[in-house]
Amino acid sequence: MRSIYLYKASIVKLLLIAFVACVTPAHASDVSFTVNAPRQVVEGNQFKISYILQNAEGSSIKAAEIEGATLLYGPATSTSRSMEIRNGKTTSSYTQQYTYTYRAVKAGKYTVEPATVMVDGKAMKSKSFSIEILPPDQSAQNSGNQSQSVQIDNVNSQRAGQAVTANDIFVRINLSKSHVYEQEALICSIKLYTKYQISSFMSTQQPSFNGFLIEEMPNNANLNEIEHYNGQNYMVAELRKYILYPQQSGQLTITSGSYDVAVIQYEEANSFFGMIRTPVEKQIKVQSNQASLNVTPLPTPKPNSFTGAVGNFKIAGKLNTDKFKTNEAATYTLSISGTGNIKFITAPSIDFPSQFEVYDPQNTNNVSISGNNMTGTQKWEYTFIPQYDGQYKIPAIEFSYFDTASKKYVTLSTTESNVSVEKGTASASTSSVAINKSDIVEKNKDILHIRTGNLYLTKSHKLIVSSSTYWLWYIIPTLILCVIMFAYRKTLKNRSNVQLMRTKKAGKIAKKRLKTAKTYMESGNNNAFYAEMLKAIWGYLSDKLHIPVSGLNKENIETELLNYGASQELTSQIINILDECEFAQYAPSQSNDQMESIYEQASDVMDKLENTKKK
Repeated sequence: MRSIYLYKASIVKLLLIAFVACVTPAHASDVSFTVNAPRQVVEGNQFKISYILQNAEGSSIKAAEIEGATLLYGPATSTSRSMEIRNGKTTSSYTQQYTYTYRAVKAGKYTVEPATVMVDGKAMKSKSFSIEILPPDQSAQNSGNQSQSVQIDNVNSQRAGQAVTANDIFVRINLSKSHVYEQEALICSIKLYTKYQISSFMSTQQPSFNGFLIEEMPNNANLNEIEHYNGQNYMVAELRKYILYPQQSGQLTITSGSYDVAVIQYEEANSFFGMIRTPVEKQIKVQSNQASLNVTPLPTPKPNSFTGAVGNFKIAGKLNTDKFKTNEAATYTLSISGTGNIKFITAPSIDFPSQFEVYDPQNTNNVSISGNNMTGTQKWEYTFIPQYDGQYKIPAIEFSYFDTASKKYVTLSTTESNVSVEKGTASASTSSVAINKSDIVEKNKDILHIRTGNLYLTKSHKLIVSSSTYWLWYIIPTLILCVIMFAYRKTLKNRSNVQLMRTKKAGKIAKKRLKTAKTYMESGNNNAFYAEMLKAIWGYLSDKLHIPVSGLNKENIETELLNYGASQELTSQIINILDECEFAQYAPSQSNDQMESIYEQASDVMDKLENTKKK
């Protein structure tokens, strides 16, 4: 009996050891101490900062003081455990959270030093972080009664029925510089400032950038920041952000845009459970400001090698080989790299030896946005074929750019390249090139032999003009020429009709944009997908209806489509798709199924409109 008892006891012990081994955290060594804090708070408001200790038990936590805030309470400690079994593997975690409650008392930007906590006799530190305390709204501060003005953090001030003023919500075009040179980069941001929550936002007329080359910067238009502007606090979303390159001197103006916005206000009603607030939408129209820029012309005289580059650049030239033979192709690569309007510069001219057959260069660029400008490399590959053996030179290539920092032109040059060409064996294709340019000249100098013997000469006394074949040789080419001239004149007439050409190509251009939108959809890039869908639909309607995009809006699009010949059902479908795309740009992320549905609806309505006969 004793042996059986000992046997059972050993089995129980083994099971306990196995159980403890199973529930031991797989990542028990992954101990971390992190902080969770808001980036911005408003003076007078309360806020919380939480320090989180993972997979360890801590004690004696010490949090640093915040100069512009007063500690109200803390730390409030909470713990949690979790266990997960996946593929037979058990993992567990243990979390301790320490929460401090503060009141913001002084506006400013503050750096908060790391907090420390003791873990197994050792001190662990969190990371330091920054917090910005914004001053309160001046209107509320001056009146002493916050209910008299709309506050971003006070729903009591956002009652239904009250007027929404231009001080409560507006769109602002802001330029990073007020004075630049031609082709000098500057940043243009279009921001939405609002004290209300936004349920829908649609652009009815975009600002125009006449006189600029623009490059749109990647941007996430969410109301996730607070900004203090003109003594007021606003929730801010950056709608668009561009790099602008002015193309002419003088004063350039960016025109204002128009937007349809639905804001959320709160309707109060008494009920059995007390006062209940119900959110309601209010439709308003918002007009952005105009922005002006003074552009100085580039200094004169300009170097002969200046092709419009403004910024800071380098140049390099390189041959792909050091062995050359006649009638064999070689490549000379010219590259320009740096920061500035690199995407829009043109290649310097290269004076190749006249004995080289030179082809048009192949251009590639690797350009990206870096900070407030573009940076990268432009490459041009020149393919040439030496026709004769001998010693040649590719002269140094000069390239000039305007440096905005020094306000001077800078001229760079490559090194001179020596080319030693040996006689090679020409292929059929390359030898024909040589014959066309040189061998024919040599052959024409030869005296041809006099042909002797029977020349098979014949006599004919029949008049050629009396034969029908003679006249057909005149009539048939004349008819063909008339047909060609008629078709050519018709083609010229159609091409000169810009509206007709835009209408014919509208569907083709829209399909290309839809294809681009599909790639964004497949990669899960929601914002880029909906932006490309809007470009495709608005651009298609502009080309189809012969109306500039700036002249299209919800108020006239339905009338124009019906006048064109579209049915009421088709018109409603197009407007609904525009509404969904506009709303989705500023709503939480949509699912792939929703994006696919919108994509298929847009393709379908475009096909239907293409098959609609114009009235």
